[in-house]
Amino acid sequence: MTQHVEPVLERIALGAPAAERDKGLDSYFVESDAFKRVENGSKRIILGNRGSGKSAIFKTLARRSESSGTRVIELIPEDYSYELLRTTMARESEGSWAKVGAYAAAWKYLIYVLVMKEVSSKKPSIRKSAAGIIHKYIRDNHSDPEMSKLSNLISYLKRLEGVKVGKYDLTMKSKALEKLYKLEEISGLLSSLKEVLQSNPVFIFVDELDKGWDASEDAQAFVAGLFQACISINSLSPKLRVYMSLRQELYDNIPALYDDAQKYRDIIEIINWSEPALLSLIAKRIKYNVPILHDKPEQVVWNSTFAETLDYRQNKSFNYIVDRTLHRPREIIQFCSQAISQSVEVSSPPPINYSIISDAERKYSEDRTKDIASEYRFQFPGLLSIFEAFRGKVYLFTRDDLEMLCLEVCVGEIATSPECGTWLPDTTPERLIDILWRVGFLRARSIGGVRGQRRSGSSYVGIHQVGNLSMANVQFFQVHAMFRSYLSLREPKKNKKS
Repeated sequence: MTQHVEPVLERIALGAPAAERDKGLDSYFVESDAFKRVENGSKRIILGNRGSGKSAIFKTLARRSESSGTRVIELIPEDYSYELLRTTMARESEGSWAKVGAYAAAWKYLIYVLVMKEVSSKKPSIRKSAAGIIHKYIRDNHSDPEMSKLSNLISYLKRLEGVKVGKYDLTMKSKALEKLYKLEEISGLLSSLKEVLQSNPVFIFVDELDKGWDASEDAQAFVAGLFQACISINSLSPKLRVYMSLRQELYDNIPALYDDAQKYRDIIEIINWSEPALLSLIAKRIKYNVPILHDKPEQVVWNSTFAETLDYRQNKSFNYIVDRTLHRPREIIQFCSQAISQSVEVSSPPPINYSIISDAERKYSEDRTKDIASEYRFQFPGLLSIFEAFRGKVYLFTRDDLEMLCLEVCVGEIATSPECGTWLPDTTPERLIDILWRVGFLRARSIGGVRGQRRSGSSYVGIHQVGNLSMANVQFFQVHAMFRSYLSLREPKKNKKS
């Protein structure tokens, strides 16, 4: 019989929701198959929704790389500003220049310069060596310590803009542009850089591109150009890797990026989490705080903190909590942390029961509902008011009932935020259902081949479980459990079938 261990809840800290603030990340990081593919370099572009663990992968890989002697360059939100780019650069309509290509060239220039700075930090003993050639270029052209990364990028963009928009004759313009696009200033140094990299490998991590995102022309060109630059630079040397992470919904809504990405699926890793992986993630964090549980199975570790079954309906507590997430690590950490804090506040000993979990769910549900609306604020402004149209209703819908509700929203019979005016009037009920499915608000009753992808006992799946479900064939829907508490959604009467 397994001995039950009651942890001291006050000592359990499951870690910060954001990887950059999680001091214990190295101790309980989950080495998923996705991480291993990124670590071995077969995947260089990471796509995933907010809170899926992209930054955690980069932070862990960066620290491990540095400890093994690899030089690491991290580009963070402070290094770029979409607002500054939007107000600084001329619009495409002001001159015949395609911005994606210009940004790609500027990104390549910036990254190569950063790499050359990194490998020439020490003065070489032989001036004519590969290292000496690079050191001389950096000394003569990039010695200004006040020149920020963003300034360097904008400087090169301005050179391209000056030619594109400027009053040059066609022949001069073509020659000047060819030099800039081919990076003529540094192209002759790349063979020397390749030689230096053999003994000085460099990894570059570009993360959190969604911070400050404004969906502007320049923001889209900035990210699409970076993608093209990553592809190009990664072909220079196996000792030079450029890693880039991007939120899935931004990737899906930048046409130039999406079109290019179809050619390079082999280097793209899409982050997804299974229920066993999420259980492992939480169990590792509990073990970190409760050493006596270190050698216990993951389910035992969970049951030491959360009641194995809940008083209400006798559901498994892990299933109950994970069903209220979109299978993102940040969500389950947030919910579990909220429940632990609630239990400590009312001095309730472990394992945490349904009453505590239910109380924690109210705050969690409100936070996540607002977070999801914020996550899609550029594609679907005012989305929170669409969610509000469901408030107080039964959470199960037939297609006919759901289409009628969506029709009332689309034609304005149900009031929504003025922000919705930029996209909602042109949206059909069928399209709105598809949007609500894609943002995770709706789950669909599974049929046919997708049955194997849902847990036993559940007839409904979300986009985080199966992304290629055709909404046209679905006849029954439910609002995802994550949103129900905040929107005060009701259960259907027991004598009615969905």
